[in-house]
Amino acid sequence: MPTSLRLSRAQLGAVLEHARACDPEEACGILAGDADGTVRRVFTMLNAAASSTFYQMDSREQFRVFDQIEQEGLELVAIFHSHPHSPAYPSASDCELAFYPDSLYLIVSLMDNKADSRVFKILDGNVAETGITIVDK
Repeated sequence: MPTSLRLSRAQLGAVLEHARACDPEEACGILAGDADGTVRRVFTMLNAAASSTFYQMDSREQFRVFDQIEQEGLELVAIFHSHPHSPAYPSASDCELAFYPDSLYLIVSLMDNKADSRVFKILDGNVAETGITIVDK
């Protein structure tokens, strides 16, 4: 179970690009990698809810991504989504729908046209901010 997230500038850039492309709706996706929290792959996904305040991954797309993660010998490191008009902090629904206790949650805020990225551990409704390390790769 990762305790912090480690990703490259390019990987974070891909997450931010996806968030901006989906604006004003929330973007979502999965970060896969190593057990220590190092991201190896960014999977951008469709927000099936098509909402500016809520995200829901398409179940078929999610199944395909999890299958690919397993085939590549990777692990689920984090689930990411954007908050187009609110801070990068888990909402009540984010906490209710945090179904992966071993995963981190990366939230990207686009509020006020400024990208802010924060990472959290959400377990049983409890939110704890963790570290994020950006590496040059």
